[in-house]
Amino acid sequence: MRKMILSLPVLWLFACTLSPEKQHLSDYADPFIGASTNVSDAGAHHGLGKTFPGAASPFGMVQVSPNTITGGDNGPGYSYEHTTIEGFAFTQMSGIGWYGDLGNFLTMPTTGELKVIAGRADNPEAGYRSRYDKATETAKAGYYAVNLTDYAIRAEATVTPHAGMLRFTYPANDLSRIQIDLARRVGGASARQAVKVVDEHTVSGWMECTPAEGGWGNGDGNARYTVYYYAQFSKPLKHVGVWSADIPDGQVRRREEVTSDAYQQIVAGSEIIRDIKEYEGKHVGFFTEFDTHAGEQVLLKAGISFVSEEGAAKNLKAEISGWDFDEVYAHTRSLWDEALGKITVSGGTEAQRTVFYTALYHTMIDPRLLADVDGKYPGGDGKIHTTGSFRKRTIFSGWDVFRSQMPLQTIIHPDVVNDMINSLVTLAEESGKGYLERWELLNAYSGCMVGNPAISVLADAYAKGIRGYDVEKAWQQAVYTTERFGNGTLGYTAGSISETLEYAYNEWCMSELARMLGKEEARAEYLKRSRSYRNIWDEEEFHWFRPRLHDGTFAPIPALGRLQHDYGCVESNPYQQGWFVPHDVTGLAELIGGREAAVADLDHLFESTPPDLLWNDYYNHANEPVHHIPFLYNRLNEPWKTQKWVRFICENAYKEGVNGLVGNEDVGQMSAWYVLAACGIHPVCPGETRFELASPLFDRIEIHLSDGKTFTIVSTNHSPENLYIRSAVLNGSAYSKCYLDYADIVRGGKLELILDSRPATWGVE
Repeated sequence: MRKMILSLPVLWLFACTLSPEKQHLSDYADPFIGASTNVSDAGAHHGLGKTFPGAASPFGMVQVSPNTITGGDNGPGYSYEHTTIEGFAFTQMSGIGWYGDLGNFLTMPTTGELKVIAGRADNPEAGYRSRYDKATETAKAGYYAVNLTDYAIRAEATVTPHAGMLRFTYPANDLSRIQIDLARRVGGASARQAVKVVDEHTVSGWMECTPAEGGWGNGDGNARYTVYYYAQFSKPLKHVGVWSADIPDGQVRRREEVTSDAYQQIVAGSEIIRDIKEYEGKHVGFFTEFDTHAGEQVLLKAGISFVSEEGAAKNLKAEISGWDFDEVYAHTRSLWDEALGKITVSGGTEAQRTVFYTALYHTMIDPRLLADVDGKYPGGDGKIHTTGSFRKRTIFSGWDVFRSQMPLQTIIHPDVVNDMINSLVTLAEESGKGYLERWELLNAYSGCMVGNPAISVLADAYAKGIRGYDVEKAWQQAVYTTERFGNGTLGYTAGSISETLEYAYNEWCMSELARMLGKEEARAEYLKRSRSYRNIWDEEEFHWFRPRLHDGTFAPIPALGRLQHDYGCVESNPYQQGWFVPHDVTGLAELIGGREAAVADLDHLFESTPPDLLWNDYYNHANEPVHHIPFLYNRLNEPWKTQKWVRFICENAYKEGVNGLVGNEDVGQMSAWYVLAACGIHPVCPGETRFELASPLFDRIEIHLSDGKTFTIVSTNHSPENLYIRSAVLNGSAYSKCYLDYADIVRGGKLELILDSRPATWGVE
């Protein structure tokens, strides 16, 4: 394993931010924050954070996490209130709805009689799942542990970027076991599985997953992938076997079917075949049995690949060569210390530092690596490719992450943004589709959500000088994407407010990209199209955006007016979605009736918002369409209100504890909003290089840039009451603007903010 030695300056920075009880910066990360799919606590069917608590590394391919549930809308496969654990999977998704996917290579330590189904939470004895002792459940950056009470086994997990490791501490037992359900998958099943005993310590094989068996979007997300594994056991494989269910042809195996009584009866009747060296089937599990003495530790380590078994073996051998679990965890912890050290904060409360570093941690789960250690990755054409100048990444939750997550990464991980653009561009070419996907998972064109968010990310990156990809190819794909998905000849998208506004913004992004590329004709055309948001403004009756039909007439006004959810809107109502004209805030204000009228309407939006900020009809921070809205006050010349409401949201929508996120984490977006807002910066319009200013949560914030420079934000008179900016100094000179440019940040320097308890006129133009 490669050793990482932290430099003395980095160690000094860590020491400056740690409280006495913290030994590492990563100790502040609490993976339990947001780890709930609980619908009743959320007050909406979308649930809460939907994060997973298991072990992960920064942007790594592998995550080893407990799974408590297979069916339903439980994307992470885990919810904190569940009382049993099915096993520990080596792949997980973070913070997503739409039923989820991955959750592959489900590994479970057991004793006694072999059971081949997971069973149900209300009757765990019927299957291999186990109750667990909640008091023993521990989650840290790169580590997870719990006591499985039904088996008296302690389970611990850690990871490297391409591999995972489990350590099981057994009781004295003549029949102990590790079993792996190769068919299991969040939201469905894998189509076929294979296992082969390589030697007395090693097995390898694969699990093929297709849309027919559910997964992403219950199959509608088009996820098609194969997970390859190369697993080694510390105890020799003397007594091994498989179980195999005879799945009838045509048997439906999607999310609800695989947990049904009928399907479970089929699996319960699996044939158990012992002392077999190789097997392939539709529903296969593998087990190895052995005796254990009290306190004996048995370990499993596995490399994962989406390329081949050989790739999985290379990944494991490159990253976990031995059996020292504690050394592997220490290495991964050091990776997290380094990654979280991108931003160091001083001041604030202990709780705020926990929330902040957990949020920063959650922004570094995706977009994860898809390439193996040798650079090979599965392409959109079904062939194996090798990366050259970039690292192939996957899981691009575009509609969510273009707003905060990707702008944050342009500051602290510009290489990750560059990789993601390369990954989308190569996918468009390899797949033959030619357009940039809006929600990508393992090469799948899922079509999830709306708009052309990849164009936003592309324009934003190019404007910021992040250009390590084939620019002309990216431009041509962006053109094709816009022409295929846009407001078209009507000048709006029929029946949809959300799509019309999103496409108008994306077309503004195209105009900016064309301007920077010197394509004047295209710039003028797309700039004209960017004003298409005006085509669905109803001045006569609704005085707001209103869905327009194909024939040009407006859809009937609903009883709830602007508060009517799904009235031409995606996961929002017109009041929330209607503020999304980030590229022309002045034009939006003119439609509303001028700056003062727009401000008054914004005031009403926030003043009507419930203090808990759970799902609601006003400022609904639980979902993405509103995330830019608090910063609109800066654009409307009342910046003290941005300062007020940003602080309000930070303090009420983000907390310690499992319910600490008011909505789905959405692959880093929810947390990235907090990281930026807590630093006092956030964009309104990605594609511009402007970051709006608000009052930070901490006395001192240091952003450590990739070229070794540091941008520091210092707040004087910082307190919970002093949330208004009275004056500012940038690099020694008085500064009166309520925004910074990206260049101001990445060139390094110092911004000093003097805070007050009363609203001030600072930042007013």
